[in-house]
Amino acid sequence: MLICFLRHAEAEDEASSDFARKLTPKGLEQAAKVGRFLSRAGLVPDVILSSPVIRAHQTAQIVAAAMDRKVLEVPWLACGMHPVACLEEIVKCGREKSLLLVGHEPDISRAIGHLVGLKTSQGLNIRKASIAGVTLDEEQTGELQFFVPVRLM
Repeated sequence: MLICFLRHAEAEDEASSDFARKLTPKGLEQAAKVGRFLSRAGLVPDVILSSPVIRAHQTAQIVAAAMDRKVLEVPWLACGMHPVACLEEIVKCGREKSLLLVGHEPDISRAIGHLVGLKTSQGLNIRKASIAGVTLDEEQTGELQFFVPVRLM
């Protein structure tokens, strides 16, 4: 299975709550760029799962529209996701060949680090609107396949 991790695009610094922060105009363009990149690269996921947090959900919706996909909002991808819980949820999607998970830092780095067997995620930093791809085998061992920052898309 290929799991693509996407950090949400650039969001407002201030809003009524952290949950309510929306994408900035730059963030809207970043999300569109990611969608175009994934389509061109043939990385159209079977399923797109998103954090319910507004900035992540907006990012996921824009990316999904570029690939004619729908987004499933899942609470476990919200800020504070635990790497073990992430793996458990990924395993539940075992019949899918590819997933796109749209979430937050430092959660994404921690999940990637856990999947590829790192003792710590220190040194991993997924920037806004950047994507990392990890393959997961039947033994639940992950291997980093790619990392693409939005500026290279």
